[in-house]
Amino acid sequence: MQSLIGTGVALVTPFKKDFSVDVEALKAIVNFQIDNGIDYLVVLGTTAESATLSKAEKELVIKTVVEANKGRLPLVLGVGSNNTQEVVEELKSRDFSDFVAILSVSPYYNKPTQEGIYQHFKAVAQASPLPVILYNVPGRTASNMLPSTIIRLANDFKNVVAVKEAAGDLVQAMKLIQNKPKDFLVISGDDMITLPMVLAGGAGVISVIGEGFPKQFSEMVRLGLNRRVEDAYKIHYLLADAIDMIFEQGNPAGIKEIFKSLGLSENTVRLPLVNVDENLAKRLDDFTVKISKM
Repeated sequence: MQSLIGTGVALVTPFKKDFSVDVEALKAIVNFQIDNGIDYLVVLGTTAESATLSKAEKELVIKTVVEANKGRLPLVLGVGSNNTQEVVEELKSRDFSDFVAILSVSPYYNKPTQEGIYQHFKAVAQASPLPVILYNVPGRTASNMLPSTIIRLANDFKNVVAVKEAAGDLVQAMKLIQNKPKDFLVISGDDMITLPMVLAGGAGVISVIGEGFPKQFSEMVRLGLNRRVEDAYKIHYLLADAIDMIFEQGNPAGIKEIFKSLGLSENTVRLPLVNVDENLAKRLDDFTVKISKM
């Protein structure tokens, strides 16, 4: 899965002020990623506010991204739920011809055991017509998919090809990298520790900050993969404050504020999310202006 090495971004779903999906803004955001060096696009991940999208809206987002992309970049589709059977049914019924892989989150809310997580992804792997990227994000799921469980899945199912590791634990990520099968990819799901993970042997990132500053962030990852450590860290420290800021009051409220500053979309989010406050909005706007002038 060479197409998953480098910088992927978890696309937002831009909304108009009336909370409807802004198709033209989504097209503009897709082109912004492609024009600025992003390697692949992830559709309907957490950052897309997919939990608040209707089935029809999800189909509209998929259609819009596919049409805007025009086959230029590999596409990954988020297909996950805490209902295993629901995921299996979607995998068996959906047309995946425009996608190279699926991204599937560890079951949330139910708080399964490690064996439960394994059995869930066993069912996903057996049903999926595409390679599977596991997604470990304990801050959202309330359960941590341990390295031993991830490695067990990678060894048992050839189509389990990668993990988006977003526990925010560099030691856990390094254990994964140390013990993974040779061709299995460990992808950062945490922007702040992306560079250390890449330098430790990770394959890149599925990023949030990367879609706001795609040129700089994708270059940092490329420099890291090429072991140009000092140059890569210069970019890391340039963007570090922005990484903190975009998550300060929740994702994707922060990154949508950057898109508003860039003139790409409104900053509208759907309840239960709310916009960032005026103080954070100003700090994000000031940062965006500063980077844009560099």
